[in-house]
Amino acid sequence: MTDRGDRIVNVLEDAFAGLMAADPAAFRHKFRKMAAEPFAFYRGSACLFYADMAELPDEWADERTGRIWIQGDLHAQNFGTYMDSAGTLVFDVNDFDEAYLGSFTWDIRRFAASMALLGWRKALPDNVITDLIRAYVSAYVGQVRTFAERPGDELFSLGLDSTEGALHRVLQRARLATRIGLLDEKTVIVDYERVFRRDRDGTHELTPEVRTAVEQAFASYLDTIPTGKRASSRTYTVKDVVGRSGFGIGSAGLHAYNILVEGRTQALENDVVLSMKQANVAAPSRIVPDERIREYFTDHGHRTAVSQRALQAHADPWLGHTQIDGVGYVVSELSPYEADLDWSDLTEPADMLPVLGYLGKATAKMHCVADEDSAQTLVAFQCEEAIAAAIGDREAAFSDSIVAFALDYARQTREDHRLFVDAFRDGRIKGVDSTA
Repeated sequence: MTDRGDRIVNVLEDAFAGLMAADPAAFRHKFRKMAAEPFAFYRGSACLFYADMAELPDEWADERTGRIWIQGDLHAQNFGTYMDSAGTLVFDVNDFDEAYLGSFTWDIRRFAASMALLGWRKALPDNVITDLIRAYVSAYVGQVRTFAERPGDELFSLGLDSTEGALHRVLQRARLATRIGLLDEKTVIVDYERVFRRDRDGTHELTPEVRTAVEQAFASYLDTIPTGKRASSRTYTVKDVVGRSGFGIGSAGLHAYNILVEGRTQALENDVVLSMKQANVAAPSRIVPDERIREYFTDHGHRTAVSQRALQAHADPWLGHTQIDGVGYVVSELSPYEADLDWSDLTEPADMLPVLGYLGKATAKMHCVADEDSAQTLVAFQCEEAIAAAIGDREAAFSDSIVAFALDYARQTREDHRLFVDAFRDGRIKGVDSTA
């Protein structure tokens, strides 16, 4: 194997050894998904990306911009819709499992490289991919400067009244969804009470001991909901609990549960489905040696919830965290109003360019606007001012650096994908048997 091949194997083993030992079948499934094509490999190997970032100079990171809240795994498929706590449909970043503190450029670079991979998959030439990335970076920098120069930044959002084209269509699709539709999909009425369906793929019954542990963890979780977002006590009555499996590439080997709770009233149509998912080590944390940051979090569930409130204005009112046997879990609503941007529908650069502008603005909002109930104390300065100052009047140079990185890293990722597939097929990754 090449030195780079050895590096890929070593990084994956270091990041996932414990989870692979606990559930090798889940990681065999994850690795087979990653083997499908370079973009899938990129999505599942954030740990490799950060191992590379640790060795890459970053002239845009200083004592402030090098330690802001970042999403941690920003790629083209981590954007979508959600219903915010104010009841507004918003298009935004929608995955915070890898969120941590680090350089703002890590999010920008990771997204830009994902666009280069996506563009290659669509057979777009490098000059077109360059135009797309520049549109994203220009929108990001422009929105950061707007936040820095004008108050009231928390009012900005990408919604039905501020989007057009593909993003507007995603929001309209989300608007058609209903809670009762989600409940009909996941639950059934038995003896005048709603319970989870047991015949769905990925759903399994819990032993009495595990169910008790989950319900105790749920009771502890209630104390982590900010006072301003708490509902009546009736709303948190547990009606049913099931185990979940079969999550995406990034969640292999992690335990998860769905919890059905009473809605605002005893009527069955407003019951709520919650997800309680085991949180994992955030990929950026592996290269951020700051013990002050590490010690700030009680566990990875706490880290995920705190990070999401720091990165998302009007965060999910159900968002919180808990522990089971000392392991951190993050709790959030399983919302019917979540719809992802489908890149397969976007094939022409003219249709993609405005989308990249919106995504650049969404990334800027994430870096610069926190939820009103975010009580974090790790970042005590205005991120928009720090980022705007770091870029200064060198926006063209900043854009050039991101484009050059994205094209180079996409080429590296395509080669990394080939090396990974060879290593996996040959059984070089300890703990996962590719022949099973």
